Amino acid sequence: FRRFRRDFPRMKQKLKKGSIHAILEWRNGVTRKHWHPAFCGATEWELKDNKNDLLFEPEHLLNKEPIRTDLLIIKKNPEAKIKNEIGRIFKQHNIIEYKGIGDGLSIDTFFKTMGYACIYKGFGKHVNDIPAEELTVTIIREAYPRKLFKCFPEMGITIKRKYPGIYYLGGKIMFRTQIIVTRELDGKKHASLKILSNRAKEEDVRRFLQEASLAKEPEDLQNIGAVLQVSVSANQNLYETVRRDQSMCCEALRELMKDEIEEEKKNAAKQATENVRMTDIRELMRNLKMTAEQAMQALGIAEQDRAKYAVKL
Repeated sequence: FRRFRRDFPRMKQKLKKGSIHAILEWRNGVTRKHWHPAFCGATEWELKDNKNDLLFEPEHLLNKEPIRTDLLIIKKNPEAKIKNEIGRIFKQHNIIEYKGIGDGLSIDTFFKTMGYACIYKGFGKHVNDIPAEELTVTIIREAYPRKLFKCFPEMGITIKRKYPGIYYLGGKIMFRTQIIVTRELDGKKHASLKILSNRAKEEDVRRFLQEASLAKEPEDLQNIGAVLQVSVSANQNLYETVRRDQSMCCEALRELMKDEIEEEKKNAAKQATENVRMTDIRELMRNLKMTAEQAMQALGIAEQDRAKYAVKL
C-alpha cells in the first residue's frame, strides 16, 4: 500500500499519456523486485563453490530492447566442474528463468523462455558466436508443473528426473534444458532455494542459517541478506520462532529483524516498569490505606496513564 501511494502520481501521468499498461507494469514490478533479487542471491549461494568459475548477470538484457531473462550465468572456465546439482547441466552460456510465488508455468511460458535463449544466441557478436551446444536453459519454480509436463510427450519432448526436484528435458528440444521444482529439492543441499517460499519449513530455515553463519565474504553476506529479506517477509511467524533460538540466529537474521527485536525489548522494558508500578500502588493502598488515585498521585503517575493501571487493580 505504501508503494502504491508513492507510485500513484507517476502512474497517473502514464495513464494521461495513454499508457494503458501502467498499473500492470507497477504490479509486475512489485512482484519482480520482491522475489527475483532473492532468487539471484539464492542461486549464487547455491553455486558458491564455483563462484570463481562463473559470472552472474541478473536481469541480463537479451537485446537493446527491454527483453530480459532473470539470470544469465556465464561459465568463465570451460573445464570447471560445477559441484552443485543445479549447475551440472551448465555449458558456457546459461539462461535461468525463475517463476516466483503466483507465477504460472504454462506451455506458453515455456516457449517464451526458449525464445529468450534463441534471442540471446541470435545476438552474438558474430555468426555462431554462441554455439547452440554451449547454451542451456533452466526454469525454476516451487510447485511441480503437472499440466506443462503432460504437454511434452505429444511434442516429442522427454522428461527424466535426474536428481530430486531436477528434471532434464530431451528429445525434440533445441537446447539442453532442465526444470527445477524447489519443493522437491533435497533441503540438505539446496536450503537457500527451498526457503524462497511462503510455506518454508523450519528445518530448511535452520539449515540455511547454519550455513549462513559461516559466511565471511561480502558478496556471500549480500546474497544471504537478499534471500532472508524475502523469506523473513513471507514467513514472519516461523522466523520469530527460529529467532528466539539464539544459537541458530545468525548475524544476517539479527540485522534483518533488528527493528522487531528493538520493539520487543522496548515492550518488555515497558511491561516490567508497569509491573513494578502495579506492585507499588498495591503496597501503598494496603499499608497506608490510600485509594488507588491517591497512590498513583503519590507515585507521580501521569493522569493520562492512570486509567490503564486502575483497570488492572
